[in-house]
Amino acid sequence: MQILLYLCGVMKYEEVIRCLQRGELATAYFLHGEEAYYIDKVSDWIEQNVLDEASRAFDQTVVYGKDLPSQDVSPVISAARGFPMMGQKKVVIVKEAQNIKKWDALALYMDNPQPTTLLVFCYKHGNPDKRLSLFRNFEKNGGVLMPSDRLRDYQVTAWVKTYMSERLSSDGRGVTIDPRVPQLLADSIGADLAAIATTVDKLLGGMPAGCQTIDLGMVERNVGISKDFNVFELQDALIKGDALKAYRITRYFADSKDHPMIKELGILYNFFANLMIYHYLPDKNDRVVAPILGVSPFFVKDYAAAARRFSAGKTFRIIGYFRETDARLKGINNPSAKEDDLWKELIYKILH
Repeated sequence: MQILLYLCGVMKYEEVIRCLQRGELATAYFLHGEEAYYIDKVSDWIEQNVLDEASRAFDQTVVYGKDLPSQDVSPVISAARGFPMMGQKKVVIVKEAQNIKKWDALALYMDNPQPTTLLVFCYKHGNPDKRLSLFRNFEKNGGVLMPSDRLRDYQVTAWVKTYMSERLSSDGRGVTIDPRVPQLLADSIGADLAAIATTVDKLLGGMPAGCQTIDLGMVERNVGISKDFNVFELQDALIKGDALKAYRITRYFADSKDHPMIKELGILYNFFANLMIYHYLPDKNDRVVAPILGVSPFFVKDYAAAARRFSAGKTFRIIGYFRETDARLKGINNPSAKEDDLWKELIYKILH
């Protein structure tokens, strides 16, 4: 591997990883953002792969921002200016860099970075002030800035599906994934990609020999997420007009800390908002509808069934019920109703 001074600027995670795997190293990396998952993936790759095991003990330094005296980056820069002892490169990684308050020494260092040092900063749970001069110097002198933004809720299901597919691609068994599984995992875990990855790894690690399909039952058995009490089962109950099942699920939600009403309302609201669009599509062929609604063709049948139960006018009123319930959940015109009561009222309005 060699350090390339021309490799610099703002780069996405995928670009950074590809360059690292090709042995194309920048002089320094500043990894920053709300999503810790990608920051950890890059820093872990560098920590485990740039130097061989024998060299790491001498030429790799890992420090934590919270441990630096006066939250000053100066000791890190002193380490970065040193020369490697065992090989041609030295690696200095700063974790929890968001705790650093004094950055002047880094700005000066990036005017003339040490070409044999690979310097990495992991700045999590936010973004630094990009107006600081050090960032201009970063881009001018071979540094890479990698933003790591948190996914929006609507992007998580697709991410889960991609992650599962990539993990399965090396298996060679042709295992298929029930399209409801990524949605269930996204709904249950949220946008915490590290937690999702851990859960998926546990799920795949528990696959029995000869398994050809990852279904909801496997999710329940291996990672403890209920296949019967989740927002998609509630959605199915509403489509079928099954009031008893709907009330049973929402009572479970109200008693569980894992199903906050605000989150489940958002998922149901999106379904009915999409249903409103579905009503007015001139061509309701699955392959036409799926990309317009941003769903798998597998789920178009749910919209077709819902459209038969809920007219466009009724769907419009249901969307209004969601907005009203959301406001009451936040304390507007609601002096005392609890989540269980709000769920009961909402389900009744939807089904009657």
